[in-house]
Amino acid sequence: MNKLSRSVSILAAAAALLPSFANAGVKSIYGDDNRLDYFEAPAAMRELADSVVSLWPSRQVKLELGEYKLATISFGEALNLCPGEKFREQPVGAFCSGTLVGEDIVMTAGHCITDEAKCADTRFVFGYNIDTDGGKARTAVTEKDIYGCKSIIKRDLDKQASGLIGTGWAILNALLNRAGPDYALVQLDRKVEGRKPLPVNREKDLRAGTKIFVIGHPVGLPVKVAGEASVRDAGRKAFFTTDLDTFGGNSGSAVFNASTNKIEGILVRGGTDFVDSPAGCKVQLKSGQNEGRGEAVTKISMLQKHIPEIGSSKAAAPEIRDVKVDQAPGANEELSRRISF
Repeated sequence: MNKLSRSVSILAAAAALLPSFANAGVKSIYGDDNRLDYFEAPAAMRELADSVVSLWPSRQVKLELGEYKLATISFGEALNLCPGEKFREQPVGAFCSGTLVGEDIVMTAGHCITDEAKCADTRFVFGYNIDTDGGKARTAVTEKDIYGCKSIIKRDLDKQASGLIGTGWAILNALLNRAGPDYALVQLDRKVEGRKPLPVNREKDLRAGTKIFVIGHPVGLPVKVAGEASVRDAGRKAFFTTDLDTFGGNSGSAVFNASTNKIEGILVRGGTDFVDSPAGCKVQLKSGQNEGRGEAVTKISMLQKHIPEIGSSKAAAPEIRDVKVDQAPGANEELSRRISF
């Protein structure tokens, strides 16, 4: 999910390297910053994180001496972050997040995979993480951890966003405030090796106050786990709101029920991420736990019937339903067209 006001700054600062963060809303920190690196997370969460995937433009994934190298840039350099900001020295590069929900099926946000051409140009990379205290991010992967797109199984992006009249910020703001579903299910080019599909909640029992956590790639960083959050409002048909600590790049991240570890939805949009400080650099915006508009999550009920049940031999049929949305390209997309590696 990208936050458009933020994306302009991000890509203007790193137009030669930093990828687009897709077309999503922005995200924020509520209360304490609860994001953990892979090595810091409890074992059960690390196991779930092993089935979380990062999405990369093909130009950023190059085969060199038998390994696939991921082109990245320093988080601090990309955004001109102030000293002391969390994860400042880590690399960024992924543009969205996703989760393995079938032996060859990834679930992500609909605005991350806009059409078949976008899907074909995306590389789905597992294992982009930091697995030891003091260790470096894993930015080189073997063939078994990188996958391509075979087809879009099912995709939806709020039809209210199509046919919008106007240009620039008027359209972008309308897109950010849409209230319908936002999801995509992608069939990979082959079955995933050594990683388990994760179960989704097939019961309609989500309610305000339910404890949740998220696993994904905020701002394109190595995978992060963020918990100590809950559902704020579960009353809308297509999505619910939360106080999760998330950022652009978390778009497509699975949101889990903290009691069952089952997937409750897909993170799709949220509040402001970064603001300018008096020192002339950027800081991550922090709000009270119950402040701000919250982060929006597409409910898993919007797509669960297209996801095979764990242990079932019945896979979702590769029915392609590309909901075309004529979006005005954001400034981040225009800049990304000039990015080369």
